[in-house]
Amino acid sequence: MSISIYNTLTRKKEPFVPAEPGKVRMYVCGPTVYDSCHIGHARSVVVFDVITRYLRRRGFEVIYVRNFTDIDDKIIRRAAELKVDPKDLAERYIREFHRDMDALKVERATLEPKATEHIPQIVQIIERLMEKGYAYQANGDVFFSVTAFPGYGKLSGRKLEDMEAGARVEVDERKRDPFDFVLWKASKPGEPAWESPWGPGRPGWHIECSAMSAAYLGETFDIHGGGKDLIFPHHENEIAQSEAAFGRPFVTYWVHNGFININHEKMSKSLGNFLLIRDLLETYPPEAIRLFLLSSHYRSPIDFTPGQMEEALSGLDKLYALLQRAQAALKPDTMKGEAMFSGAYWDRFCNAMDNDFNTAQGIGVLFDAARSANRLMDETSDPGRDDFQRHIGGTVSQIRGMGDVLGLFTESAESYFESRQVQLQKEKPVDTAAVEALVAERAAARRAKDWARADAIRRHLEEMNVILEDRQEKTIWKLK
Repeated sequence: MSISIYNTLTRKKEPFVPAEPGKVRMYVCGPTVYDSCHIGHARSVVVFDVITRYLRRRGFEVIYVRNFTDIDDKIIRRAAELKVDPKDLAERYIREFHRDMDALKVERATLEPKATEHIPQIVQIIERLMEKGYAYQANGDVFFSVTAFPGYGKLSGRKLEDMEAGARVEVDERKRDPFDFVLWKASKPGEPAWESPWGPGRPGWHIECSAMSAAYLGETFDIHGGGKDLIFPHHENEIAQSEAAFGRPFVTYWVHNGFININHEKMSKSLGNFLLIRDLLETYPPEAIRLFLLSSHYRSPIDFTPGQMEEALSGLDKLYALLQRAQAALKPDTMKGEAMFSGAYWDRFCNAMDNDFNTAQGIGVLFDAARSANRLMDETSDPGRDDFQRHIGGTVSQIRGMGDVLGLFTESAESYFESRQVQLQKEKPVDTAAVEALVAERAAARRAKDWARADAIRRHLEEMNVILEDRQEKTIWKLK
């Protein structure tokens, strides 16, 4: 089955056919680095991380470019508030972005260009737009003329005559049309500036992405991604300036992820419901956050609630528990821990991912495989049988293969549960010595066949938020 992608530009799913067979060129808009990253940033980054992983697993060579906007009005204002240099502020938040995303098991993009490192390329495109009559100068600023580009609005589906000035565009009396957008901004005293044919200034937000994508991926490339909030005006403006400058289609497939709501409300600073990644990582394992973010189709909105996160955490616990159980059941030569990218479950997973990267369905296959493995281990009376070993070993290897694409199972089950217990102990402290004593007393009661006493101790431990797992060699206890 071939991969199909929903294309925002055409508003339909299309078979994915890259311009160069076997090679994918993809650009995703990265953060404007003036503040800490929140869960909304994480969704976009994790979504395109998984898309990249899957395309590579399907045999494509992927050149993945994700930029940093490291000069912008927001950066300048924030730096002034903190009394620091804008460059230092941007570098600080780039480091923080990397720290957060590394913690979330996100693989680095192939290239991570910065706007300030591409001023010559930006100036060159603006000069070309002016020569072609698509841009004009006004008091040191340079604007793009949207009425000069007939295709303006084709991505968002908006028509200029139906829009009102001020709807996500900057109102400026110097513009020929309210929807004209800035390509070059004249600098004010004390602001960072670069020399240009129009005087000292800095690039507008939109032009940087056209310059950087062209520099590394060419004037036309396969996939451009980002959040739905970027469709208008950012991506609409990218199309206009790139196609006007280069005279050819800019991007073949436009891919946009949906929004995150917080407890059924839109996430916004005014509501004070921004959830920073660093704060979430204090409470939840990184893979639980990934599992939550991927549990809905990337184009759908997703609602962050404590209940949803607890569900993701419980699911991750079950998956790691299955891996731990299988490791104990399988012979060393069977359970080597490698991921396997073939088999019935892997094929079902690929069918889901081929259908516009449907991670929600893919995760469903992952849990089906885990349930099947658990059921077989429950029912077998002879775990040493070759057919049992092959079946469980193959299923677990496929689970690891699916996890490789989703960014899960990056640590051993033992390490995962150890860290979980440390976290739970912080949240719900228990007297470890007292628990160990009760577990030992229950073991003695079981040896003496005093089942009533053993059950009473189990119930008492449950009241202490302690659950037991009776294994052949010993009883394991964990915090709920």
